[in-house]
Amino acid sequence: MSKRMKRRPQGLWADADGVKEGKSHDRKKKHIIGEGTPIPLFVDMGVFTQEGKVVAAMQHKYKQINRFLEIIDDTLDDVRSLSVVDFGCGKSYLTFVLYHFLTEVKGIETTMVGLDLKADVIENCQKLAVKYGFRNLNFMCGDIGDFHEKKTERVDMVVSLHACDTATDYALHHAVQMGARFIFAVPCCQHELKGQMKTEDLSLLTRYGTVKDRAAALMTDAIRANLVASLGYKTHLMEFVDLAHTPKNMLIRAVKTKMPKRAKEMYLAEVERVCQMFGVRPLLKELFNA
Repeated sequence: MSKRMKRRPQGLWADADGVKEGKSHDRKKKHIIGEGTPIPLFVDMGVFTQEGKVVAAMQHKYKQINRFLEIIDDTLDDVRSLSVVDFGCGKSYLTFVLYHFLTEVKGIETTMVGLDLKADVIENCQKLAVKYGFRNLNFMCGDIGDFHEKKTERVDMVVSLHACDTATDYALHHAVQMGARFIFAVPCCQHELKGQMKTEDLSLLTRYGTVKDRAAALMTDAIRANLVASLGYKTHLMEFVDLAHTPKNMLIRAVKTKMPKRAKEMYLAEVERVCQMFGVRPLLKELFNA
């Protein structure tokens, strides 16, 4: 066989030790949090049985957890310590999972703060952090919009999962203000731009309710991504989980980087054109301008 026709071996994959093994088209996908180990956290969450098997009804949650961790793992480089803030942590399922992954799986020295409005939820989360021995995981009661960056001395990563409507904008704003190196946000319930959208040239996108809903949501996230990019972040919009599991599947991932001034200006100019075309005034744009 000539060099030109020589094929590379297919289906190679690396195990936990980085050793490549042979091909197999039928091999099951390797998950970061694998089955077989009855981790108390996952048993209490109802994801694992006492034997460490995934509960049938929680397969979607298990996939969601692993997909989230895959995105985190793919983004982090040679990181030895992290200070993390989770805005809108709620019952903190993924907060606990992320802390477990960073400290126990990756061996990263991690301090994490979870913020949420509900005092009873925060109290319960703090009890669970003690139960699992998560010494550097703490919770605060408060509103994302009223959060002051000075409450934390240093922040490397900001996470905001399913913060409702404009709460995501406040989370992104705080992340940039605090100089976070990594940002991961999964928006939810995006109503802000839908009520503002008006356009003569592209009225097709605003005539039908369902189309307008989706167009407004996509426009919201595209504007957010561009605004964050205009401030020096390499930003991606990616599918978080399959649409079959949840329609709230868009994730904004941003990593602070060195970016030419011209590139920043381009991102901002694109936002300006869309805002003028549709007559919208995104909150995040106003927050950054302020």
